[in-house]
Amino acid sequence: MKLLVTGGAGYIGSTLVPMLLERGFHVAVLDALRHGIGPILPLFRDPRFSFARGDVRDRQALAEFARDADAFVHLAAISGYPACEQAPEEARSTNVEGTRNVAAVAGRGRPVVFASTSSCYGAASDAGCTEETPLRPVSLYGQTKAEAEAVILHKCDAVVLRLATGYGISPRLRLDLLVNDFVYRALHDRRLTVYEGHFRRSFLHVRDIARAVLLALDGPQPMTGRVFNVGDEGQNCTKLELCRIIQQVVPGVEIDASASGRDADRRDYAVSYARIKALGFAAAVSLEEGVRELAGVLRWI
Repeated sequence: MKLLVTGGAGYIGSTLVPMLLERGFHVAVLDALRHGIGPILPLFRDPRFSFARGDVRDRQALAEFARDADAFVHLAAISGYPACEQAPEEARSTNVEGTRNVAAVAGRGRPVVFASTSSCYGAASDAGCTEETPLRPVSLYGQTKAEAEAVILHKCDAVVLRLATGYGISPRLRLDLLVNDFVYRALHDRRLTVYEGHFRRSFLHVRDIARAVLLALDGPQPMTGRVFNVGDEGQNCTKLELCRIIQQVVPGVEIDASASGRDADRRDYAVSYARIKALGFAAAVSLEEGVRELAGVLRWI
C-alpha cells in the first residue's frame, strides 16, 4: 500500500513516517520544507520512501505526485494560533484551501486521515467535550481547522482526528508547544510563569499521535466518515498541575502564578476520549515520562 503524507517533514510527520515504513507501507512525502529537510534525511535510504518538495495549495502538483497513492495522511498546515495570527492569509489558504485540494485529489475511494485539533472546540462549556460538542472556535487556527474538517468529511472518505495538544521529542523539534516550552523554561530559567493556571488542557505525546494515525489506517471500517478525539483522559490536567509535574522532574523550579496573560484559544475544558478508547487506543507514554524525556534532551539546547 502506498501512502501520500502531506507535511511529512513536520513535527508529527517526521515521527510518523518512520513508523509507517516499519509497518511495510510505501510512503511518499509532500512537504514545502518550511523548516528544512533535516528531520527526514535518514529516510532517503529506504527504497520505499519518496519525496517531493511542494505545497498543498498547488493542486496540480499535488495531483501529479498523488497519482499512484492508495491513501492519504493530511498533516500539512500552519499549526497553532500564534503562527496563524502572524500569517493569517497563509494560514487560511494552507489550512482550508490546501485541505480542499487534498479532498478534490483524493475523491471517493481513496481514504484520507486528517489531523485536526481540539482547538476547534474553542470556548467550550464546563461539561467537557465529546465529538458531538458544537464547535465554537475562537482563534483563526481553530476556525480554519473546523472549516477544513467540514470540507474533508463532505468531499471524501475521511477519518478526522481531533488531536490533543502534542508534546515530546520529534526529529522536527518544536519549542512552541506548551509542555515543550514549559520544560525548556524550567531547565533554563528555573522559573515557570503561568497565567490562567486553572485552565484545563489535554495533552498527548507525539509518538502516541502517530499511533492514532496508524489505528486510523489499519483500524476497523467504521472509523471512516467519523470524528475522533485523540488523547487520553489521564492527560487532562490544568496548567498548574502540569507545572507541578515538571517541578517534580526538574527540582528547584519556581512556579509564578501570574494574574496577567490570556490564552487566545480560550482552551479550558476536559475532553472525552471514550470513542477512540473503545477501539483499544490508550496513551503509551505518560505525561511524566514525556516530561522526563524532554528534560533529558532540552537541557542541551
